Amino acid sequence: MNSDYPEDAPVSLVVLDMAGTTVADGGLVEQAFGAAAGRLGVVPGSAEHAEQLAYVRATMGESKISVFRHLYGDEQRARRANAAFEEAYGELVDGGRIAPVPGAREAIEALRDAGRTVVLTTGFARVTQDAILDALGWRDLAALTLCPADAGGRGRPYPDLVLTALLRTGAADSVRQVAVVGDTSYDMLSGRRAGASVVAGVLTGAHDEAALRAAGATHVLGSVAELPALLEGPRPERPS
Repeated sequence: MNSDYPEDAPVSLVVLDMAGTTVADGGLVEQAFGAAAGRLGVVPGSAEHAEQLAYVRATMGESKISVFRHLYGDEQRARRANAAFEEAYGELVDGGRIAPVPGAREAIEALRDAGRTVVLTTGFARVTQDAILDALGWRDLAALTLCPADAGGRGRPYPDLVLTALLRTGAADSVRQVAVVGDTSYDMLSGRRAGASVVAGVLTGAHDEAALRAAGATHVLGSVAELPALLEGPRPERPS
């Protein structure tokens, strides 16, 4: 299976995370979580709030509705929290609180110029993803943008977003021709489970090098700006 595509097969499809990887949001996820938790009666500074915030930090990259399902148990409360989170995050985005990671746009353009297809993915809902794209002027930057709802509802750490990118674009003949890039352990797990040959962690977001490697990163980069050079050259670095 996939015998025609070795570990260092040329990459034709690049699946990039957004917040923390290509988009610098300055901790807006935590701020939006605080607003959502407050709507459900969780008092800032309380032990309950601290415990929930720790879980949010640990699960950065996961679909946000999945996070709230874990925190609040029943579906109705989870949906209320998720709606409040998305509203608060959207307001912060509209307030100009986000920017591209330095070199991110240039990296995406370089990947495209090299003939690679780029897909942007997120754990946010579509309305929030679109707000980010509009704020950055990135609507036409990537060939495709995906949120968990576009992949049947399952976000990271499942492989669904990566595989949906492959199926919708038809940009690769094998998962070995796919690169997945993100700033969280869940991004790494998603890429590994999808079978991507390159699963690169970046150090501009939520998790450090140790966490990224423990989750299966084949490479760790300072930022996404280093990605085009990685894909053009030999890629010997892989976990044991």
